Amino acid sequence: MTEANTAGRTVTFGVNVDPVAVPADELVALARVAEDSGFDLIGIQDHPYQARFYDTWTLIAYLAANTRSIAYTPNVANLGLRTPAMLAKSAATLSRLLGGRLVCGVGAGASGGPIPAMGGIDRSGPAMIAYAEQSIELMRTALRGDIVKLHTDQFDVRGYRGGPAASVPLWVGGRMRKMLGVIGRAADGWLSPGSSSLKPGMVPRLNSLIDDAAVAAGRDPASIRRIYNVQGVVGRPGAADLAGPVEAWVEWLVDWAGRLGFDGFVFWPMTDPAHQTAVFGNEVIPRVREALAARTAVAPR
Repeated sequence: MTEANTAGRTVTFGVNVDPVAVPADELVALARVAEDSGFDLIGIQDHPYQARFYDTWTLIAYLAANTRSIAYTPNVANLGLRTPAMLAKSAATLSRLLGGRLVCGVGAGASGGPIPAMGGIDRSGPAMIAYAEQSIELMRTALRGDIVKLHTDQFDVRGYRGGPAASVPLWVGGRMRKMLGVIGRAADGWLSPGSSSLKPGMVPRLNSLIDDAAVAAGRDPASIRRIYNVQGVVGRPGAADLAGPVEAWVEWLVDWAGRLGFDGFVFWPMTDPAHQTAVFGNEVIPRVREALAARTAVAPR
């Protein structure tokens, strides 16, 4: 949404806001810090079986109504508990009401016990992959406002008209080979696992799996956004797995944008969310944008 990386795509900066059930004004204040500090996007995890969490979609709607320009995404919506037809309806509604300030992040919902505990179907293996890919197909059809019919091993959707139509990017989470294939074939973007489990050195192999699936499906791999969920602290090294001063963060993000192809980062502050959000937004983001713009300006044509 701002400066371009070495591949010519704009880099989006997001920040995580945990949906903890604290007083509403605390979460609104944090969202406004993110907006005022230069972030493009707020990501909110979706684990409705956590008693200490608010519902993600309701919280997104509330925070969006109390901010002006920042966009939102569930990071990621749990398809095991949110049927794709209703998820598409919710996404279209919010996108229209918010003037397009929504990306719909989705995931297959591989959480095991908590899903059936809430009445959902506990899918795994090929059934989970098929359900995820067919869910994306269903959501795209609904978001176009077309007639939705789907009769498969996972769905018996007998026919309804989607709508209101809305342009909502579908970013998909995942790290397993077959799920990365779904992303390559069907997604607008990849929301990576967190950096605490997906180290930078592991990324090229996963990117290649997405690229190969995209090419096999006749898609341009460059059309698929790559967003890295980075968990850490701006400050003293050792405070978290990923911790360092502003200069270190700038170096890391510029490197990962250029070398690993990430065109989006969602920062997960591991301590003092309001302060960390402000520091990252006011000090890290402008320097990364400046460095990427300079790199683009001198790149060979």
